[in-house]
Amino acid sequence: MEKVISFFSEETSFLLDNEDSIYDWILNFIKDKGYKIYEINYIFCSDDYLLGLNREYLDHDYYTDILTFPYEVPLEKTLFSDIYISVDRVKANADEFHSSFEDELHRVMIHGILHLMGFDDHNDEDRKKMRDEESKALLLRRMV
Repeated sequence: MEKVISFFSEETSFLLDNEDSIYDWILNFIKDKGYKIYEINYIFCSDDYLLGLNREYLDHDYYTDILTFPYEVPLEKTLFSDIYISVDRVKANADEFHSSFEDELHRVMIHGILHLMGFDDHNDEDRKKMRDEESKALLLRRMV
């Protein structure tokens, strides 16, 4: 069976631990929400790499932990995306929020998926919904 979730690195030596387990967790989370996957590519990168993408594609001149680029698929509730994650920013956020690097990384990975499902984080109410969903997903991750 062809994998529909892939993991890559750009401008970082970061390698994902427990790749198979994380793959299963994300796949099951997506299926439980009633979605399918066409293809999802996680690209782990440096702060500077992601800043360059943020400037080029969104005209934003600041560091961020994640950029999600959704692509059109002619199938309803089917996800197709490149999700870029700054490993540097995840480490900094883990320190700032007194979280483990692993928990913060998993939270950010699911954050991208939730954006693809239509969740947003532009106001307090939407941020709360997003955080609640992230927390539920992290609980499921800890049970795997």
